[in-house]
Amino acid sequence: MSLMQQWEDRMEALKKDTSGQQKFWTDYFLQEKAIYEQLLEEPVEVVSGTVQELADKYGMDVVLFGGGFLDGINESIKEPNPVNELEPDSHVTIDIDLEKLYYNMVAARADWLYELPQWDKLLTEERRKELYKEQKRSTTIVKGKKIGRNDPCPCGSGKKYKFCCGRNK
Repeated sequence: MSLMQQWEDRMEALKKDTSGQQKFWTDYFLQEKAIYEQLLEEPVEVVSGTVQELADKYGMDVVLFGGGFLDGINESIKEPNPVNELEPDSHVTIDIDLEKLYYNMVAARADWLYELPQWDKLLTEERRKELYKEQKRSTTIVKGKKIGRNDPCPCGSGKKYKFCCGRNK
């Protein structure tokens, strides 16, 4: 069974254990933060190895690392790993795209990650603000100007909107 399937099974079991959910996520996020602190200290270093080796290196359970952490960082690395197929002995590479990672951390609302002090050495404050605003703008819905009943129809017919596309059919 793949690590992702084991992760999903754990998440399903966790839904039934409401008392354990808070503790699980608190522990997971602390471990995740510790890994990012280490990765961001030397971001130019490409990290690679088997999933088991990397889980051991960062002190995380192999299922949490392979199903949770690698799935979370996968969109922020230069060549994504096949996270749905990973086994403990699968070889993975973590080559971080820093701007993408910061952007995705903002998208995930993971302030405990995008506010890490390691970012100060990696991206300027100005660039971080730009990425933050860019991500927030990407989720903002902007409605177009409302077409008035007596305005010309946008289809180009030359008729008033109320007599053309605005007609109740």
